[in-house]
Amino acid sequence: MNPAVVDIRGLAYAYPDGHQALYGVNLNIHQGERVALLGPNGAGKTTLILHLNGILTAGAGTVAISGLPVTRPNLTEIRRRVGVVFQDPDDQLFMPTVHDDVAFGPANLGVRGEELENRVRDALAVVGMEAHAQRPPHHLSFGQRRRVAVATVLAMRPEILVLDEPTSNLDPFSRRELADIITGLDVTVLIVTHDLPYALQLCERAVILSDGTIAADGPTRDILADAELMGTHRLELPYGFDPTYGR
Repeated sequence: MNPAVVDIRGLAYAYPDGHQALYGVNLNIHQGERVALLGPNGAGKTTLILHLNGILTAGAGTVAISGLPVTRPNLTEIRRRVGVVFQDPDDQLFMPTVHDDVAFGPANLGVRGEELENRVRDALAVVGMEAHAQRPPHHLSFGQRRRVAVATVLAMRPEILVLDEPTSNLDPFSRRELADIITGLDVTVLIVTHDLPYALQLCERAVILSDGTIAADGPTRDILADAELMGTHRLELPYGFDPTYGR
């Protein structure tokens, strides 16, 4: 087994209003894995991923990325290692051009000149958006903006890519394009999704988070085929979809 690049131990978190979102979560993700994080609304999935790059900090327990604790003194390096692509790409695109959006992150790390241009060019090439570098992001389609949002993270050269509901509002063609991009990446990937066929397509391993705790962790196909487990945690496959097909 490759080394654990995400090491979560006893993670608990309550919001200021007193709502307890996580209860003692333990989770390891290993280098090169693609893992789907599943669960009903309100399960704590977003709260969990926001701990991976220090947007939230643990109320109890620990989070480490490749051995480096997610603590305030380490946040710059943690945010280089962990790239989060949010559900709405407009949360990440705010510069006048696509090029400027993709350059923003590495430039803030002090990357300049030819190295910065190489990063922007390489990241846009990975997502197939290099021809749109000088366009305003708001002139792009939603699927194109989603791909640019991925590029803004890839330009940081992360070790871990976290995608929050990546297929939300995508048409079938854009959904397939994004799947091709994700499968071609040489990074560890964590996908938060309600799109269960997509989870099966991209991730060999799935974790169910329910009521702030890990309810299941195993091969994606086995988890999706467990009707009792799925029903207990309010997860429902599309009509006619058989996760065991082709086994």
